[in-house]
Amino acid sequence: MAGRIEDYALIGDMQTAALVCRDGTVDWLCLPRFDSHAIFAGLLGTEEHGFWRLGPAHAADVQPPTAARRSYRGDSLILESEWDTPRGTVRVTDFMPPRDGAPQLIRIVEGVTGRVPMRSALRMRFSYGRVVPWVHKHEGRTVAVAGPDSVWFDTEAETFGKALTTYADFTVAPGERITFTVSWQPSHKEPPPLPEPEASLVATEDFWREWVEHCTYHGPYREAVVRSLITLKALTYAPTGGIVAAPTTSLPEDIGGVRNWDYRYTWLRDAAITLSSLLRTGYREEARAWREWLLRAVAGDPENLQIMYGIAGERELGEAELDWLPGYENSAPVRVGNGAAHQLQLDVYGEVTEALHLAHMTGLARSDYASLLQLKLIRYLEDHWQEPDEGIWEVRGPRRQFVHSKVMAWVAVDRTIKLIESGDVDGPLERWKELRDDIHREVCDKGYDKERNTFTQYYGSQELDASLLLIPQMGFLPPDDKRVIGTIEAIQRELSTSDGFILRYPTEGDHAGVDGLPGDEGAFLACSFWMADDLAMIGRVDEARKLFEKLLALRNDLGLLAEEWDPRLQRQVGNFPQAFSHVPLIDTALRLTASGAYGG
Repeated sequence: MAGRIEDYALIGDMQTAALVCRDGTVDWLCLPRFDSHAIFAGLLGTEEHGFWRLGPAHAADVQPPTAARRSYRGDSLILESEWDTPRGTVRVTDFMPPRDGAPQLIRIVEGVTGRVPMRSALRMRFSYGRVVPWVHKHEGRTVAVAGPDSVWFDTEAETFGKALTTYADFTVAPGERITFTVSWQPSHKEPPPLPEPEASLVATEDFWREWVEHCTYHGPYREAVVRSLITLKALTYAPTGGIVAAPTTSLPEDIGGVRNWDYRYTWLRDAAITLSSLLRTGYREEARAWREWLLRAVAGDPENLQIMYGIAGERELGEAELDWLPGYENSAPVRVGNGAAHQLQLDVYGEVTEALHLAHMTGLARSDYASLLQLKLIRYLEDHWQEPDEGIWEVRGPRRQFVHSKVMAWVAVDRTIKLIESGDVDGPLERWKELRDDIHREVCDKGYDKERNTFTQYYGSQELDASLLLIPQMGFLPPDDKRVIGTIEAIQRELSTSDGFILRYPTEGDHAGVDGLPGDEGAFLACSFWMADDLAMIGRVDEARKLFEKLLALRNDLGLLAEEWDPRLQRQVGNFPQAFSHVPLIDTALRLTASGAYGG
């Protein structure tokens, strides 16, 4: 059985990622890319669907022991786990070196004290656990082959096969180091070079140390901010600059329910807000790479902007269900692909335009095509901003006139007006100023409930939506506007959980609600950070800080966050780790630090 979501650590090479449980089991790894088929899919099924456990030997009828301690080595993505056993202490170091050739997952076992019996159990299953590969020896190396894929297993430990699994039993003494490497290669090519684990470890540590040195944030929340930045970097697909929302699929928002989605793609919204955080903490190269990815992805058809693309800009992300996988804690179906890719979500025009605007304001070298793209997006919005859409939360129910979508349409027009006023591009300035005013007037007229003094989820609705918290952050209205304060207080009353975290919107249990789905979900962590931001903006700084620090306490022992927090089960839920949780963590830390109240 897979561990709790927060029991996992992330390692990766900025092209794919693995999840390592506290007991030393790799339960999730897709090769060679984030969105490739998994060779270890035990996270969404059972051990029959692929895993790699490396830790102290244990009896077959007992649970494998969990590490007594684990941490990342400094500011890196190198995981170190230590077990204390009756026979001594052992350390396992797990990492994926930034790729220069074949992708590799490297595990180094090091004896600390005593003599500790160890076992490696490697069960490779291709195509998300469906295909048993042909495993054989080739010039002394173990290789697993199925169709287009081959996975190579290298170690100095003696291995043997049993029950379609490759084992290695060995004992490690103080100072002794035994290395294990899994490498992927197209099956029709020559074998990948023999790995050099120790040299790769040094190079990987150097890479992360040098990357973190560029961080310009030195406030009181630096540890949390840096760990979030490293996580966001790990979710970046280095060859193209695309940023995945999460490295996993179908980790449930509702344990045992159907709210299970594939997040291994680049949402324009998530990537744009990620870009914002990276820019404000000193990472302009990532911003430049993302802008280039965006221009390639939408090239030739900017008017039909998709809400998400593949990590190389692919447009077709057809959704399918893997019925041979029972799902994480029996949360079915397991989905790959994402049918929401072709939804109409007008807010993405605002997020993309805001990201381009911020890149421009922070001195990123001008791109004529980026400016041209921005103008084309506004021309599209001119004709379509009044249409109903699926909104920020990708509802599977009917389209509605979502207030947040209209606010972000206003943002898109406002930022483009600023671009024209800067003199960098030409455009119909007066016409678009009138458009900006028209959108603002309609939102304030149709999206605001005067009796309750709050904006609502969509025109004519009585429901609230946490995305309304972005109204002051986007500059649509000032923080001291009574309508803003009323909305914040209404969301606190109606969308707050018993422990003070924020739901996205009301759900209807067994009945399909506004999102067209049965079941409930946990508190959405991004929304809870937005609330902390808003509280700081309206002068309730102590309350904002307390909420922020409660949110920080939800991180696992390695500083990682999933998409949501289940207040009933007191555990993380949703895909993990989630960019859309780590980005607002950074943003709130920056805002609280800027307040000057916490030594920043």
